[in-house]
Amino acid sequence: MNAPLRDEIAHALRAAGLEPGAVELVVRTALEEDLVHGPDVTTASTVPADAVATGDLTPRSAGVLAGVHVAAAVFDLVGGPDVSIEVHEADGAATRPGQPVLSVTGPTRALLTAERTALNLVCHLSGIATLTGRWVDAVAGTGAAIRDTRKTTPGLRALEKYAVRCGGGVNHRMALGDAALVKDNHVLAAGGIAAAVRAVRTAAPDIPLEVECDTLDQVREAVAAGVQLVLLDNFSTADTRAAVELVRDTGVRLEASGGLTLDRAHEVAATGVDYLAVGALTHSAPVLDLGFDLR
Repeated sequence: MNAPLRDEIAHALRAAGLEPGAVELVVRTALEEDLVHGPDVTTASTVPADAVATGDLTPRSAGVLAGVHVAAAVFDLVGGPDVSIEVHEADGAATRPGQPVLSVTGPTRALLTAERTALNLVCHLSGIATLTGRWVDAVAGTGAAIRDTRKTTPGLRALEKYAVRCGGGVNHRMALGDAALVKDNHVLAAGGIAAAVRAVRTAAPDIPLEVECDTLDQVREAVAAGVQLVLLDNFSTADTRAAVELVRDTGVRLEASGGLTLDRAHEVAATGVDYLAVGALTHSAPVLDLGFDLR
């Protein structure tokens, strides 16, 4: 497992907006959890060393794919050049239960050693893409986009946010330094919304800046301070509509957040907000059921 990712997998990850080295680190870390006490004793005991097999990664339920090439990376890093890999479906595609999305051929011991890590990643990422797709469908026709948050699994943010994109959502900031989000604690520390905005603009004049507001009066303050993006935290539908009216013709964009459910999604989106921020996309998505079976 010391060889780097093969070029075609690295290229596919890079084309998807993922850094191959970062994906490789995630995969190797996950494999180390399984192999920390030594090789797969069950597989080594039951499978002849020279056995070769073909296995298929197959969806068992309907959803949206994400992480097929990540799963391929697992088989590649475990089996190396002895494993051949064939990708049948692209990330973002709707699954067809029973139709393989990935097939691998190689030493049976390598395939079985890689199986669970590959499934853990692809099932989790596809679950995020699937849930995101449901939210995107729920707001269809409103003009609002579904956006994620930083409520991600430590170490998996880039992959989880990629899965959101596969489901049709858009990404919020990736980290603390690529955009500023002034929240209530920042407002308290700075002495008010206007003071907090001035402080951010002085320190980082060109960085994207968003201010979280709990009331309509705070929305007015944020607009007066020159903010271009306002997060409406736990606003009622009526107050969300009022906020939309407040910023009309100002160029300020609005993001609804907090207390959102799929049942409310269309109602909130129809008020005219630009984004719905949904932490559940990454912190509460159920896995999509895929399995790996030898032929």
